[in-house]
Order: sequence, then structure tokens, then C-alpha cells
Amino acid sequence: METLLEQIEHGKLWQFPGGIHPPEQKSVSNQASIGRIPLPDYLVLPLKQHIGANGQLLVNKGDRVLKGQALTRPGANWSLPVHAPTSGVISDIKPMPSAHPSALPELSIVLTPDGEDSWCELSPVSDFTQLDNQALIDIIHHAGIAGMGGAGFPTYVKADSAKHKPVEFLVVNGVECEPYITADDLLMREHAEQIVQGIEIMQHLLSPEYVLVGIETNKPEAIQAMTAAAAHNSKILIRGLPVKYPSGGEKQLIQVLTSKEVPSGGIPADVGVLVQNVGTLFAVSEAVCKGKPLIERVVTVTGNTIQTPQNVWALLGTEIKHLLTCQGFEPVAEQRVIMGGPMMGFTLPTVRIPVVKTTNCILAPDNQELAVAGPEQACIRCSACADACPQTLLPQQLQWFAKGKEYDKLEEHNLFDCIECGACAYVCPSEIPLVQYYRVAKAEIREQKLEKVKAERAKERFEARKERLEREQEERQNRHKRSARSSTRSAEQSDKVSAAMERVKQKKDGQSAVQAAIERAKAKKSADGTLEPDNSEVALERAKRKEKARQYKAEKDAQAAPEMHAGGEGSRKDAVAAAIARAKAKKAAQQNDATDSSAATAEDPRKAAVAAAIARAKAKKSAQQDNEATPSQSDTGTEDPRKAAVAAAIARAKAKKAAKETEQSTDAEPAEANAEPEDPRNAAVAAAIARAKAKKAAKEAEQQADADPAETDAEPEDPRKAAVAAAIARAKAKKAAKETEQSTDAEPAEANAEPEDPRKAAVAAAIARAKAKKAAKEAELQTDTVADEAQPVETDAEPEDPRKAAVAAAIARAKAKKAAKEAEQQTGVEPGDASHSTHEAPVSAEEKRQAAIKAAVARAKAKKQAAAEDQEGNDPS
Repeated sequence: METLLEQIEHGKLWQFPGGIHPPEQKSVSNQASIGRIPLPDYLVLPLKQHIGANGQLLVNKGDRVLKGQALTRPGANWSLPVHAPTSGVISDIKPMPSAHPSALPELSIVLTPDGEDSWCELSPVSDFTQLDNQALIDIIHHAGIAGMGGAGFPTYVKADSAKHKPVEFLVVNGVECEPYITADDLLMREHAEQIVQGIEIMQHLLSPEYVLVGIETNKPEAIQAMTAAAAHNSKILIRGLPVKYPSGGEKQLIQVLTSKEVPSGGIPADVGVLVQNVGTLFAVSEAVCKGKPLIERVVTVTGNTIQTPQNVWALLGTEIKHLLTCQGFEPVAEQRVIMGGPMMGFTLPTVRIPVVKTTNCILAPDNQELAVAGPEQACIRCSACADACPQTLLPQQLQWFAKGKEYDKLEEHNLFDCIECGACAYVCPSEIPLVQYYRVAKAEIREQKLEKVKAERAKERFEARKERLEREQEERQNRHKRSARSSTRSAEQSDKVSAAMERVKQKKDGQSAVQAAIERAKAKKSADGTLEPDNSEVALERAKRKEKARQYKAEKDAQAAPEMHAGGEGSRKDAVAAAIARAKAKKAAQQNDATDSSAATAEDPRKAAVAAAIARAKAKKSAQQDNEATPSQSDTGTEDPRKAAVAAAIARAKAKKAAKETEQSTDAEPAEANAEPEDPRNAAVAAAIARAKAKKAAKEAEQQADADPAETDAEPEDPRKAAVAAAIARAKAKKAAKETEQSTDAEPAEANAEPEDPRKAAVAAAIARAKAKKAAKEAELQTDTVADEAQPVETDAEPEDPRKAAVAAAIARAKAKKAAKEAEQQTGVEPGDASHSTHEAPVSAEEKRQAAIKAAVARAKAKKQAAAEDQEGNDPS
């Protein structure tokens, strides 16, 4: 039994299922040789004339180009360049109608020829066998060659397919089975040698076992020309095929020549076969051997409305209208122009469509030549479509699924195996346009798949974005954690650094100034590069002087120690004796005042009140003198200032207590004096004078008490204890002043027990309250000033514990303010107290005048005394 190769060598052919025999109508256009037409006024070159992506523009509007010059550069996969068919100027780049049934606009280059037809520089190859495969593939690629049989598949991709799968047979399609089309027939007749040369280039690239050239037997001249051109190559086999449509289909031709069937959904490479059109191989020969890119092709212009049906060389971009005009087109009513053949072509919506790389025929029939299909009728289930289908499909079922848009079932019934040959529609008695249904269904399925792919990509992008956001959020959280940890670490490190710097600073502070000066001098001298002198003798002398100074200081301290002990003991005893003497003097004065006042009360209460006020003033003055003497006594022995300060504080406290008892005893006198109210107005004046004097005495006592801490600071050995003692003294002084105000505020009520003139008494009481408030305010201001000035001195004298000293000063000021506030609150009730007595005994006019004169004199004296007190208080000394 013969093998497949032996059968092929012997010329055996096989049959494919289905097929039809429509009228050929080829003799109309194959009687004349290939002609040439004049240059058109302009050329329209779509950027996409093949299956694949557009190229990238290399020219701009207004550029001048030469014939064969590249206008685009190939970009993505399956991208091909477009070249200038002639020399001229780029007049525009804009969307123009495309070679498609819809004529949708596509970006196109509009070229205006200059008529010179000047070629660019070409690079022909004299011997392609000296080039490697990649160089040949690059030449084919940059020449812009695509499948010219109708599909438009990039040729360089097929030429490079041997890398992936071995090619057993290279099949050359010269069948041209569709009626009316004779472009390949005439090309094989006139350019068989160039076609064979292109076959040998592909044979060099693919290395197949055999090259099988299929030509229908209705083209005997083409078979004869190809056989003669390939006689020198035993691997090229020319085979004449029986006339049957669609034997020119890729899958059908493979089956007829090799008996191999391409699987459903597969390609010829799956069975080791590669198919090329004769027009494509001619373009390969021109590109490699002459360096010419694909800029023109053979187009059949035929039909009953064409006066000169013929095959012509048409430049790519030439409008269909120009071709028809050159061939004598005489349109009829309802004229149709078809691009392609009557079986697989499509009617053009306009003749302003350009010729592209896949254009092989322009058919312009009249109404009798190709009758318009009638209205679609119901299917009669004759099965003629299934019998005629070369792919053994079920056209009737596919049509039902397409009408119902059951796309899944269409794919299950292998819709995409349909080659759209039109055999089913040709034999359908119901005139159902089956191919149109299939084309629409294919387009919708592709659109659905494209949308599905877009949705999947969008989903992938969304998931990727979601993951990215989650990752970024996690990174931010980790960054915050790291920053917190790093901040903690940095704080710890900074603490360590600060501690180290503090230690270094302490260490530096611990060095003596002399050593630091020596170090600086050494550094300076070493920086200058000079030699360091010998200072050993100077350092020895300095050490001896320091030793003598220390011995002298020690001897002086030893001599001062006994004196300090003796002086300290004496000063303490003197301070205690002075305090006891002052207390006895105050007590004796108090008893004398009480005796004198009781004796004078029976005779004249006004005189008694005046005498009592004078006695209180004397007691205050003596107490003030004692207080002034106490610091001077304590200053005599400065050997132990802390003990002296304590003794002074005790003495001041005793003096204040004695003054308080004296005031209480004298305050009781107005009540006794008023038992016989001979003249209440004089009593009120006397009471006001007494209160003013009491205020002045309290103010002087506070000033003396506040001045003591500053005096005791003469030798600030222990400032904390001195500050505490000063605060205690000020608090006691404030308390004494408060009690004095309370006792003196009670006098108006007692004096008014029998008020003869309440209005004047109220005036006198108001004057007394105003003076009391003024005295309290001045005492408060002076207390704050003295405290503020004294505390820094104490704390700065020996800064062992400044916080305690500041606290003590703040406590003293707070207590002074509180005492002043309570004094104001208590003096504020005087008008009410004075108004309790709303009835008064009748008095004469003469008495009223005398009382008014005395009150005015008393007020004037009080004002003069207050002014004098203000001046004394403001005296800086």
C-alpha cells in the first residue's frame, strides 16, 4: 500500500464534502492581459488593511513622500506598515470610509500624487539563500505583505511558523474558484517565474517536504505557465483540480491535495500544512529580490455594466470609482457594485471606497446578470443547505439558533467552522440569506466574548486594587507601629544621650578652670605645631600658694568659732530680756490706762474717750519702738542668725498679743463712757479717731513684721528656716490686724446706744470705714511687696531648696489677702448697725452746731493724719 507521500507524488487527489457548481463567468475578464490605469487625483490609504493592529504614523500633514516610502511603522503583534504607492504630498490624515459593508470611517492617509512617480531608495537582495531566516522574515514584514487571497493574514507570521511547528507541505492556492474572478489566473500566466521565486523563498524558510500548487482545470494556460516555471524544482508539484466551488477554501484545498482534515477550531499548522496565495508569493518575490514593498495588486474589474472588463494593476488607495471610470462603467437603475465575487463579496454602500491589500475583484453587474434576492420565505426542510455545506454543518439549525440568539448552542454546533462560502444560501429554495444570519451571530458572539474579557480584566484590576489597598493599609498600620516603637526607642535613646551629655557636662564642670585653661593652651599649641614649654616650676609655685591659703583659712575659722559661740549665747539672752521688758511695759501701760479711763468716765465721757484713745496710741507707739529695737538688738550678735530670728519672732508675737489685749481693754471704755450719754457726737468723733490710730498702729506693726525677714537675712546660713519664721510672723501680724479691726468696728454701735444725731453718726462711721479700708489695702500692698522682695533674696542666698521658700512666701501672701478681705466684710455692716437706732432725743440748735464743728475738725485731723501716714508708707527708706 502506498504511503501518503507516494500517493501525492503520483498525483492522487481527494474530495471534500458538499460544494456547488455556479456559472463561472471567467471568460469575460481573462481574455485581455493585465492593464494599467492612470494615476488618480488622490489616494486614500487606511492604516489598517489586514488582520491585526494599526501601525504608528511616521508622516504629518504636508510632508512630501517618495514612492515606496514607509508611512507607518509596525507596532504591536500582527502589525504591518503602509507605504506610499507613488510620490506626492500628504494632503490630510483623517478618518475615511473603509472597505467594509458598513463603510465605517477609519483613520487614513490622503496622498496627492505629484505625477513624477519617483521611487525611494530600494534594497534588493541578489541571493536570498545567503540571508538567514530572520533577515528574510524582517524583509517580508517591513514590506507590509498580507494574505492577498481575501483573509489578510500577515505573511511574516506564517513565514515564521516553522519555529513552532514543522511544516510538511506548503500549499499554494491558485484555484480561484469563485465566479468572475480571474486576477490570480492572469497573474500566473504573466508572472509565473516571480511566483515560483516567491515559492522558493518560502521553501527556504519553511523547508517543507513538497510544495503543492493547486490550480483548477478551467485555467489551462496558468497550469502550463506554472509547470514550465517550476520545472527546475522537483519539490514543486503542480496539480490541476476539478472545478467545484469552494475548492479554493483553505481547508477544502488541503483536504483535496493531502487528504488531511483540519480539526474543528484548528488551523492548517495543526496538521503540518501551510497555505499561501499566488498573489502573496508574487509580493514576496518583489520585496526580497527587488526591494519593492506591497503598493499595488491585480484587481479584476468586470460585470455587464463595464465596457472593458479586464484585470488591472491598481495602486493601493485608488478609489473604486476611479477603477470603474477607467474601465468604462455605465451604471443602470438600482446599480450594485460588489467588492469580491458574487458568492463571498459584499455590496459597497459607496464607490468612494479605496482598494486595499485584500481587494481582488470589483463586480458591477446589471439587474439581469445577478438578480436581487426575493423576500425570505419559510424553510421547507429540504436539506439542500446541509448537502451543499463543505464543512458538514447544519445550516438550518444554525439559522434557527441565530434567530433565537442562542449563542451557546451556536458554538456547540461549530458556527465558527463556517467559511461563509454562501453555498447554502445559493441552493436555498426559500431564498433565506443564511450567511447573513451567521455573520451577525458571529459578530455578536465576538462582542459578548470581548465584553466578557473586559469584565474579567476589570475584575482582575478590581481585585488587584483591593489587594493593593489592603496591603497599603497594612503597611501604614505597620509603619505606625514601627514609628511608635521607633519613637519609644528614640525617646529612650534621647534620654540616654541626654544622660550621657549630662554626665559629660558634670565631668567637664568638675574640672578646674586652671586645668581647662591648660588643656586649651595645649590644644592651641598642638594645633599651631609649636613645642609645649615646661611649666612644671610654675605649677609647683601655684600649688604652694594654694596650700598656704588653705592653712590661713583654717586658722581663721578656728579663731572665729569660740567668739561665735559666746556672742550667740549673749545675743539670745539679750533678746529674751528685751522681749520680757517690753511685755511688762505694755501690761503696766494697759493697767494705767484702765485706771485713768475709769476715773474719768464719771466726770466726762467725752474726755474719757479721748483719754482712752491717747492711751491706746501711746501703747501702739511703745510697741512699735520695742519692735524696732528688737532687730537692732538681734543684729548685735550675728554669729547665729537663725536663733536670733526665732527669738525676734517670739518677741514680736508677744508684743502683738499685748497690743491686742490693750485694744480689747480700751475698746470696752466707750461702752462705759456711753452709760451716761452726755454728748454722743463727741463720742463718735473720738471713736473714729481711735479707730484711725488703731489702723495706723496695725499698719506699722505689719511693716515692722515684714521687715524682720530681710534683717535676719544678713547672714543667710539657713534661708529655709528664716523664710518659715518670716511667714509665721506675717501671719500673726495679719491676725492681730484683723482682730483689731473687728474690735474697733464694734465701737460705732456701742457709741450710738443713745444717738442724738444719727445722720452725723452715720457720716462719721462711713469716714471711719473708708479710712479702715484704705489702711487695710495699704497694709496688704506693703505685705505683698515685702514678701515678693524678701523671698527671692532668701532663695537666692543659698539655693538649696528654693521651692519650699517660694511656697512659704505664697502662703504668707494668701493669708494677708484673706485677712484684708475679712476686715472689709466686717466693716461693711456699719451702716446697718448705725441705722438700728432710728429715734433720737431732741437737741438744741446750738449743740448741733457745736457737734458739727467738732466733727468737721475731727475729719480734717483724720485726713491730715491719713495723708501723713501715706507719705510715711511711700517713703522708700
